[in-house]
Amino acid sequence: MSHSPFMTVSFIFKRARAHGKSFPLRLVQRAQIIKMAADGIFSHDIACRLGISRPTVQLWRQRFLSLRCAGLEKDAPRPGRIPKISKAKIKAVVEATLEITPPQATHWSTRTMAKAQELSEATIRRIWKQHNLKPHLVKTFKLSRDKHFVEKLYNIVG
Repeated sequence: MSHSPFMTVSFIFKRARAHGKSFPLRLVQRAQIIKMAADGIFSHDIACRLGISRPTVQLWRQRFLSLRCAGLEKDAPRPGRIPKISKAKIKAVVEATLEITPPQATHWSTRTMAKAQELSEATIRRIWKQHNLKPHLVKTFKLSRDKHFVEKLYNIVG
């Protein structure tokens, strides 16, 4: 037995009443838009009654027609903010982390990399996290740059 989409909208109203204030207002509002549209009320009048814009009413009517109730439950994905750091700059940070050693050090720190790449320390941390880079936890042995390393090694090891 199949249900009409409008029966599902009335089911949303019943759930909203049962849950009281804890039910999301946006779902109730979207269900009201569809119910009023099913009753033959024009988009402009629906917008006036609900205190929203006409384009909002038209958006949810179109989403309901194309996706049914699933279209009412989720908002469409949005593009998000445009990244301020270019892909080339991110690539430069990653390559420097993997291929270049900093002067007078064995590995990069967020501070030294930030200074070298002219970025903030937090930005370097985010880039390293995105690329799973941990220069302070390198598994390979690095030979010390100390001029007296061999002498110290003989003193310790024998």
